[in-house]
Formats: sequence, structure tokens, C-alpha cells
Amino acid sequence: MKKPTSGKSLYHYSLVVSILVGLTFISASHVTGQDLDVPYVPTPNNVVERMLDLTDVKSSDYVIDLGSGDGRIVIAAAKRGANGHGIDLDPERIAEARENARREGVDDQIMFMEEDIFDTDFSEASVITMYLLPSVNKKLRPELINKLQPGTQVVSHSFDMGSWKADKKVVVKNNGRSHDIYYWVIPAQTEGTWTWSYNGNNYNMTVNQRFQEISVKLTDGSDTFFDIHKAELKGKRLTVRASSGDQNYIFSGRVEGDKVYGMMQHHNGQEKSFSKWSATKD
Repeated sequence: MKKPTSGKSLYHYSLVVSILVGLTFISASHVTGQDLDVPYVPTPNNVVERMLDLTDVKSSDYVIDLGSGDGRIVIAAAKRGANGHGIDLDPERIAEARENARREGVDDQIMFMEEDIFDTDFSEASVITMYLLPSVNKKLRPELINKLQPGTQVVSHSFDMGSWKADKKVVVKNNGRSHDIYYWVIPAQTEGTWTWSYNGNNYNMTVNQRFQEISVKLTDGSDTFFDIHKAELKGKRLTVRASSGDQNYIFSGRVEGDKVYGMMQHHNGQEKSFSKWSATKD
């Protein structure tokens, strides 16, 4: 742009530059937080109920709905006895949700907050629900995996989370339209090498992990590797079935940080035994 020299033109030039700078600032700040352009489209009530069925919401649950709109998901959870709250940026939706909760008689169990979902603390939820855009889901993905406790349930209406494969996907029909629902359980962090001892042998188990999918290598300290028949991680629950020759083992335990506690079955031909099992991650 060529800089003008007249007073009037200079005023207009300065005004244009100021507007462009302001728009640049708004655009830069816009992409750092929640997408303000997510349209409000309410989730059909039968889809809401199926989402809550998938997570088996009950009175002991705390449900947080990210992008809560008119509050219908948190209200439906409250009718099942749960507590929780909704997060939304639109003050009109917040006011509507609060009124809906009052009218349904559950406003003493739940609340609604006007806040950016990327600024809110949802780490203590037992269930997370959402109906957001795919780009927002993908941006939320590391926040959910890193901040939520293993075993926390996450359910999304319509959109998945990219390379994080859903544990379940169901389809619900409403007025001739199909609605996808995606369901995940936050996995424990098991990547690394786990060690334990049994009957004088030192066992080493190396786990490679991508989200909830794991692969396992197991040895008893010798050069012989076990055949792995099953390696499964669901929330905190780790299960491995392995064999070496005619020796078969089942390791099943609960991951707590760098420890796993559970039971081990040992099948040696017709002889079967079980014992407590614990392992430590190096």
C-alpha cells in the first residue's frame, strides 16, 4: 500500500491500518481458545439418553458437558441422580440452561458456567459429554487424555477425535436422520518396562502404547519370549494372556501410576493356580 501525503488521506490511511491491526489481533486471539463460531445445534433427546446409557450415568457420577447449550444433557444426567455442570461461552444459552434446570426441578444438583472450555478445570469429572466441531475435538484430545483420570468416560455426539479410535460407536435414528455417538474410556499410561518376580524368576514386560491400544513383549529373564495371545487396556484395567511351551499365564490388574496390582493365573497342563500379582514400571 502506498502511503498518502494529504491530511485527509492520511487520516483515512491511519484508520484503515488501525482496523487491520485490530482484526489481526482478534484473529490471533480467536485461534488460541475455543472456537466462537461453533453453531448451536441441540442434541435430540433420544440421542442424549443414548449417550448417558453408554456411560451408564448414575447417582455417583459427576458429569461435565463441554458446550452445554440449553443444558439438556446435564439436566438429563441430573434426572438420573447425577451431579455436574455445563460450560458454554454464550450467556443467552447459560441463562436458558439455568431456567430449564429450575423448571425441571434439578437446579440444586447442577450448575452452568459461562467459560471457555479450554480454560475450565474438568479433571475431576467421571463423565465428559460434548457436541463440538471436529477441529475442537482434536484440539481437546490431549487435554482429555492428560488431565482426566484413567477410567473417566468421554462421549461425543456426531464427531470423533481423529486418530484416537473410539472404544465404541453407535448410531441413533431421529426423524429419519442418523446420529453417530462416539465413546472412549481414558486409558492409564502403561508405556515402558514392567518387572516382577515369581517362583524365583524375574519377569520383564515391555509395553508400547498408542492411546488405549497396546502391544506387549514378555520374557522371564532368559532369551525366550512368551507368545502373547491377548494384551488389552481399558481405563486402569490391564490384561495380558501369554504362554511359553505348555505354561499358560493370565495377568490381570489395576494400574495405579507406576504400579499394577492384581491376580495371576498359572496353567501348567492340568494343574492350575492363582496368586496375587504386582509389577513396577522402571
